[in-house]
Amino acid sequence: MEANLLIESSDGLVTLTMNRPEKRNPLSSETMKELIATLREIGATRQARGVILAGRGPAFSAGHDLAELRGRELSFYREVFELCTDLMTTIQRIPQPVIASVGGVATAAGCQLVATCDLAIAAESARFATPGVKIGLFCSTPMVALSRAVSRKHAMEMLLSGRMIDAHTAEKWGLVNRVVPDAELVSETRRLALEIADASPLTVALGKQAFYAQIDLDQARAYDYTKEVMSMNAMAADAQEGIGAFLDKRQPAWCGR
Repeated sequence: MEANLLIESSDGLVTLTMNRPEKRNPLSSETMKELIATLREIGATRQARGVILAGRGPAFSAGHDLAELRGRELSFYREVFELCTDLMTTIQRIPQPVIASVGGVATAAGCQLVATCDLAIAAESARFATPGVKIGLFCSTPMVALSRAVSRKHAMEMLLSGRMIDAHTAEKWGLVNRVVPDAELVSETRRLALEIADASPLTVALGKQAFYAQIDLDQARAYDYTKEVMSMNAMAADAQEGIGAFLDKRQPAWCGR
């Protein structure tokens, strides 16, 4: 049996490719557990500078495996959606940026995955939807990530209609960063990941953590938090190296401290 998840490392980046194309890369319990474990290991070792998340075949991910959700006990459903929550939380907690490379459809929890990632690049053929309302299972957990990525009205339109939106609409609404030709999806995603990887890994990790910590605070509390983060960041060796390199007109040599 083929692996649920393909893992490739090169140039300081780890690419995780969901590998169930015949089922549109569903987020089964098994796949979610593998993703969580792999992401946590990447975050703990800190050897990688960035993570790319992709799906093999004609879909990024169609969301939860519906066959797995048929005729189960309440405890099972709670476990599945707790796993999903753990996956989304892990993506945002690891220090490395996680970039979704979206080809084909991303629906329900697959759309949630895109909305959760720090960044997302979509192929022109990509399509997005939260269609749970059409099968009697409202996309409540996908709603959390979706409503934090796009405006309230756009989120409600997707959630209540279940309608598919195209890649350019997703870009306009803020669900993805940019849309590229299908043939350029892999190269453009890697280009962005490598550009970010040029920065100090310590600084990127601090910035990512600070972004999610401040985003839901009121403005005064956000400034109170970030001025302390920035003060501590200024004391770091990499910050002093970066300032010195800029003033000396040379390339910085990061040490990760």
